[in-house]
Amino acid sequence: MLKNLPFEWLVGLRYTRAGRRSGRNSFISFISLISMAGIALGVAALIVVLSVMNGFQKEVRDRMLSVLSHIEVFDASGALPDWRETAKEAFLNKEVKGAAPYVAGQGMITRDDTVRGVIVRGVLPQEEPKVSEVAAQVRQGSFNNLVPGEFNIVLGGELARAMNAAIGDKVTLIAPQGQVTPAGVIPRLKQFNVVGIFEAGHYEYDSSLAFIHLDDAMKMFKLPAPSGLRLRIDDMQRAPQVAMELSRILTGNVLIRDWSKQNRNWFAAVQTEKRMMFIILTLIIAVAAFNLVSTLVMTVTDKQADIAILRTLGASPRSIMKVFMIQGAIVGLVGTAIGVTLGVAVALNVDVIVPFIERLLGIQFLPRDIYLISALPSDLRWPDVWSIGGVAVVLAFIATLYPSWSAARVKPAEALRYE
Repeated sequence: MLKNLPFEWLVGLRYTRAGRRSGRNSFISFISLISMAGIALGVAALIVVLSVMNGFQKEVRDRMLSVLSHIEVFDASGALPDWRETAKEAFLNKEVKGAAPYVAGQGMITRDDTVRGVIVRGVLPQEEPKVSEVAAQVRQGSFNNLVPGEFNIVLGGELARAMNAAIGDKVTLIAPQGQVTPAGVIPRLKQFNVVGIFEAGHYEYDSSLAFIHLDDAMKMFKLPAPSGLRLRIDDMQRAPQVAMELSRILTGNVLIRDWSKQNRNWFAAVQTEKRMMFIILTLIIAVAAFNLVSTLVMTVTDKQADIAILRTLGASPRSIMKVFMIQGAIVGLVGTAIGVTLGVAVALNVDVIVPFIERLLGIQFLPRDIYLISALPSDLRWPDVWSIGGVAVVLAFIATLYPSWSAARVKPAEALRYE
């Protein structure tokens, strides 16, 4: 089968193997193997690092969306008069799977001498599980204990620890909307009973979020109706597109916001970090790829007599270029293939490899009390794999251009003068 290949391929394949005549050929082949290994390690490292970064991003995003909704619909006036009618209109879009009203407000919560700023969310306990996972994240008490008129409250775990509050304790909620009295404007105060503590696994929400019943929230913040409607859709990645579609079918003076806009700064920072990490680790591949330059230059110097003989037999300068470009391309392709295989294998088995290393070295990379997760997450994305492989092959191909061009310029008479 190899005999049917063009002679450029036959010679290029031959040059990638160690020669039998001298130790110099073996040394050049060794340099080729080092270049191949460098490309493989660079590709594997980039695949694993990006997979782990994707895993962390997915983990944080999922924890955020366990508390947040995919899409929020709210009235410009601050209150959505008929949320049930708006929900019916939203369900006309087949991707909308759940809807629940909410009241959003800010205040201060106090207990004894401890004071904390808090984001208060008024919800209907029977409707909230349709749009979030907070009810399932309650570790103490029950989300269903939010009964209208009883002024009960569910606190985030970090907030409860900061307030030194447990189930059955009382906390005081202070709303910014004041009451006008003969003595002036005084804050609205109301004592709430702690009936639940939830753990979302995201510090921002665990330390600053509290849930109360929707009716109690409307009384506390002096609202005639819920602030808006929270929606959950089938595919959260399509939230921007679904929000755009809803803007065309929902009636009234409503505003629509999807989860990516709510956390725009965080996601922009993560994307920037991923791009910079891609560039930095690509430099590792570039260094390994450009090692091919020295390998091919040494090969061209060593094979000048062979080049001269090929030229005298009728080979064109273009054919000589192809020989050395094929040699470099083979090293790049094989190195990339090995790197992709190794990187994918490691990325898919991080949950097995990392615990083994931790047991072997007796250390823990992610202490749960600091990072809230004890396992290193990994999310392998095939578009990233193909991009990394493509960049490695392109860099390897670019590295072959100068040595191949130099080989094509060898003059047969001068090369054979001292042979």
